[in-house]
Order: sequence, then C-alpha cells, then structure tokens
Amino acid sequence: MTAALKDPTTAAPGAAGAVRGPAGAVRGPAGAWHPAEPQLLAVQRAVEEAVGVAQRRAAAVDGERRQAVRALASMSDDLRKAMAQTLPTAVRRLGEGASLETVRAELRLSQFANAHVRELVEAGVRELAVSERRSAAAQAASAKALSRVQAQAVSILADLRGMQDRHGEAVLGDLLELDHSTSQLGLLTDRLALLMGGRASRSWNKPIPMESVLRGAVGRIAAYRRVRINCSSNAAVSGFAAEGVMHLLAELMDNATSFSAPIDQVHVYVEERSAGIVVTVEDSGLKMADAALRRAEEAVSGAMSDLASLQGTRLGLAVVGRLAVKYGISVSYRPSSRGGTGVVVHLPAQLLAQQRTAPRRTAHELSAPPLGRAVAAAERTPSPRSQSADAPPSETTDAPTAAPAPAPAAPSPTAFAPAGDQGTGDNGSVTANGLPVRPPGRTMAAADRARTRTKRPADDRPTRDAGKSFGAFHRARLAAAAGEPAPSAEPAPSSPPVMPSPEPALPSPEPTPPSPEPAPFADSADPRHAD
Repeated sequence: MTAALKDPTTAAPGAAGAVRGPAGAVRGPAGAWHPAEPQLLAVQRAVEEAVGVAQRRAAAVDGERRQAVRALASMSDDLRKAMAQTLPTAVRRLGEGASLETVRAELRLSQFANAHVRELVEAGVRELAVSERRSAAAQAASAKALSRVQAQAVSILADLRGMQDRHGEAVLGDLLELDHSTSQLGLLTDRLALLMGGRASRSWNKPIPMESVLRGAVGRIAAYRRVRINCSSNAAVSGFAAEGVMHLLAELMDNATSFSAPIDQVHVYVEERSAGIVVTVEDSGLKMADAALRRAEEAVSGAMSDLASLQGTRLGLAVVGRLAVKYGISVSYRPSSRGGTGVVVHLPAQLLAQQRTAPRRTAHELSAPPLGRAVAAAERTPSPRSQSADAPPSETTDAPTAAPAPAPAAPSPTAFAPAGDQGTGDNGSVTANGLPVRPPGRTMAAADRARTRTKRPADDRPTRDAGKSFGAFHRARLAAAAGEPAPSAEPAPSSPPVMPSPEPALPSPEPTPPSPEPAPFADSADPRHAD
C-alpha cells in the first residue's frame, strides 16, 4: 500500500485512479506529483502560501515571546533590587532627615532598565518622603507639647521642695507623697518626650556622684521602698550624661520591680572597672522566656526605632535602647543569682568625670616629720586674742562684750595618722610613693582598734529640725497676738515666709549656710530614698 502511494504506476488501477483523480496527475520537475487540473493546482498553491504565512507568523510570535521572557526577567531583577536595596535605603535615609531630592540622587533611579519599575520606585519614594515629613511634624509637635508638661512638672517639684523646708512635720508626709507622685509624672513625660525625639526635662552642668544618680533614679519609680542600693564607688557621671543615665537606670529598676513579687527586693550593685562602671540590677521574679528575652535584648540594643513596633504601653525598654545608643552604653541580660533576671549596664569611661588627684609630695616633704609641720602651721595661725587686738576701735567698743571663743586645740600628730604609724617610734616610715609602712608583727585587729580610737571629730553644726522650728514660730505668733512675752525658743535655721498682717513681725533668725552640693533629683536625706 505504501509503495502504491509513492508510485501510482505500479499500483492497482483502482488505487491509481483514486490518486490521480478523474483527470489524472503529472509529475513535476522535483518528482512531486501535482494535479493536472488548474483548479486543483491553484488550491494547492493557496494552501502552500497559507502554510508559509502561518510559519512566518509563528516565528514572529516566538520572537515576541522570547523578547517578553527577557523583559520579564529584567523586570524581576529590577523589582528584586528595588525591594532588597533601593526602598530600604530610601526609608533609612528619609528617616534620618534627608530630603527627597538628595535621596533621589543617591538612589540613581536610572539604573532600572524597566520604565515601569522606575516609575513605581520613584512614586514609592515620593510617598515615603511625604509620610516621613508628616511623622516628623507630628513628633515635633508632640515633643514641644511635652516640653511644656516637663517644665510644669519641674516647677511643681521645686515648689514642693520649698514647702518641705517651710512647713512642719504635720504636712511633711503629705508633701513627700506629692513629691514622689510628681517625680513619677516627670519620668512618664520624659519617657514620651524621648520617644518623640525630644530631650529630658533636666540637664546638669557639673558631675553628679554615682550614688546620687542611683538615688535619683530610685526616687522616680513607684516601688522605691523595695530597691536596695549597694554602692561604694566615688566616681561621678559627667553632667551632659547624668540625666540620661539616671533615666535609663530608673526604667530598668521600674521594670524589675514591676515583674517581680511585691514582697521581693530589687538589688542594685555598682562596680568600678578599668573600662568604666558596671551597674547590675537583679530581681527575684520569674525567669524570662526565650522569646521575651530576645525581644528585650532587641529593644535595649536600639533596633526598635519604629514606634509602630512597640507593644502597647511597654515603652520603657525602647527608651533604654535610645539612651544606650545615644551615650554608647551597653545593656545586656543574664540569669540572676536570686532566681530572676539580671540586667548589666556598662557605663564607658568617657561618661565619667575625671577625678582630680592631690599633688604629689616631694622628697623634702616626705622626709619632714608631721609634728614639725603641725607646729609650724600653729605658729603661722594668728590667735583670736591677736586678731581682736588688731581690730579697729569701732568694731571692738560698739559690739556687746562676750566671752572670747576658745582657741581650737591643735590636733595631735597621731590623731589622723595611719594605723601603722601609731604606737611606733618611727613616724616617718613611708615608701618612695608616700605610703605608710606597717611595722612587722602588727595585726589587722590592732590596726582596727587603733582606727576606732582615732575617730574624726563630729560636726558641731546644729541640725535642722523643721518640726521644732515650725512649732516655735507658731508659739511666738500666738504669744504676740495675746500680748504676752514670747517664750524663749532656739531660733530656727530658716523661717517660712510670713504673709503681711497687723501683728508684729518676728525677728528674723540667722541664715544657715547652704549645703555644698544638692542631690540631683531627691535629697539623700529624704526618708523615701533611704535603703
């Protein structure tokens, strides 16, 4: 059958007639058989032309398909580059405050081969710039409003501190409670202001001792009675960083007291190291889960810069992260030996104030006996008798006569000498650096007994008693109103201001010398901040 189809001459007559048709067929120059009739030949040619057109169209479609595949691959590459590099860079630079023109020039949008991707990225960057401007304006307005609240809180605190000095014991407890509540309000407003890009409510122009920083931080939290401070460091934090360090420690202490039992204590330890100061805050609460620990470490590292990523009202750790990044402070978590969680805060050395060391003594001063120096100082000091004799007559005759004050006794050469130098015949036994040398056989117990025998003289300044002075003031007013002589009372160090009244004014007491250095946020003598 196959051979008959290929060569009709060898096939059967019926089969050959079916192939040739009614009119037969002729062999072409290439050996192909063509119909003999013109109509059939025209149909065949039309079919061949249609097939050729279809083939050419298929080839063109295939080229377009390949071109579309290449364009799609290029678009995919551009989109991947835009999502992985361009848009994150634009978000970061716009968040840093760069303008739209600066970001557009830095991104080099012409690098995208696809025009649609280039237009899409440009539109996205433009919308991000508008959103960042709106967010920055809202944060600036919030920070400005919070600054007014901060100023009011600081003013209220100053008024309360003044009232504590003016009023007596009857209202002192209430004033302390109001002081503490206002301190907590200041902590809250500072927290919100720092999150909005603002500043803290206070600033210091002098170094603050580390113990005062810790007590100021404790005074700002609600559960201040549960915090125990263990600080033996004499270091001081520089003024520019004192408020930030105080707020950071207050947030960590507040977090420790909030997530531990109400009857458990929170212990704070301070250690001095060559690279700075290490502050450890340990609680006795439940240990943190792994997921919670990872979130806390991420927060204190400063990675949470987006306010939308914060969880509800837990904003303290985010503030800690911002302060840590600002001042270069390292904050890390570890298990606590008390069963809870411990937070280790490392304050670098650049945040600490430089301690002034005493001038080094020369070899001649080291060789001189201490008794000779004391005698020479006593000879150079004029006596009260000679000073009164040299005074002008107007100052000596007009003033009421009073018994001269006894001259201060010269201190004994061994009063403040090291324990190793007492009871020995060699008072000048020192090393080349000026350090005393303990005689052989001297025990620590004997040195301790010698130290207890040579205590420093107590301060003879009168202590301030607000309740006593306030009571004496009222008794004097009542006696003056009744026309009776005022009872004798010891003048108070400072009297409260008196409103104008027809009653006779009381004599103003002697002013008290100002304290050498006030505590930064709460006085160390305040009973709320005592350990």
